[in-house]
Amino acid sequence: MSEESLILNSYILPGLPHLLLTPDKNPGWQKLNQAMKNVGKEIQNSGAEILILYSTYWPSIIGHQIQARENAEWILVDDQFHELGSIPYKLKFDSKFAEIYKKECEKRKLQARTIDYEGFPIDTGSVTVLKLINPDNKIPCVIVSSNIYSDRAETVILGKATLDAIRASGKKAVLVAITSLSNRLATKRVDPKDDEISSLKDHEWNLKFLEFLNEGRLEDAAQLSRQFHVEARVPKVSNFKPFWWLSAVNGQHNSFNGQVYEYAPVCGTGAAVVGLEPCPGKARDLEFDEDDPDTYAGDRPVL
Repeated sequence: MSEESLILNSYILPGLPHLLLTPDKNPGWQKLNQAMKNVGKEIQNSGAEILILYSTYWPSIIGHQIQARENAEWILVDDQFHELGSIPYKLKFDSKFAEIYKKECEKRKLQARTIDYEGFPIDTGSVTVLKLINPDNKIPCVIVSSNIYSDRAETVILGKATLDAIRASGKKAVLVAITSLSNRLATKRVDPKDDEISSLKDHEWNLKFLEFLNEGRLEDAAQLSRQFHVEARVPKVSNFKPFWWLSAVNGQHNSFNGQVYEYAPVCGTGAAVVGLEPCPGKARDLEFDEDDPDTYAGDRPVL
């Protein structure tokens, strides 16, 4: 089976718990909730054999961690929004794929380890997304963490290692990047019905990104990640990584049919539900200003 047919679809999904626990408090939250459920139906009907999640809500310090516990069961209370209540969960992971993933990361000189113990705190973003798109655990999944210190080179290599693991397993995969767009949370208490993007500037950058994604221009969006991070995000981590990862797994091109299902504020952040279906030949590959590394040997400065 060709690698093109192994990656069925890719999605960008938000992960704040309001979308799962209190969607009825804001019309935009309700629309995002319904859009994610609709995405779940698409995925269930796609023939996917594994869901691969890159979650910006799961930070790691040394290398990347990969969730490998076959059956994870616990009760989550979000550390920022604990007043929303508890989220009991039972999730099913593909432990064999997780081990393949770890080995493929190591082949490319990345530090990686699998996580397999009872009570490991699975992140809010992953739990929220999985309960909305895969509520009955029909499709096994794997989650990889987002290293807070990694930059473009390491993240691109992680994406390539993800593709290596998909090839090695031979499984049909759906990719999910769990992230907000602009990430500035509201700094004062706001009634949920009055929720809005933190600033007009953030909103305009969100719209530019969504314009690219709606046109299927994933690599173009990835190439804007550095500037987007400066303009519309709190600089608490090294740059904006999920689009580098997602584009690298897909082969770094713009050949997609894109669809923006919904876009709305959630506590001041920009939340969007976006789908990308591979469409070979739709757009020419372009030349960009950074190297395309195959093994990790450190990041290099760029203009």
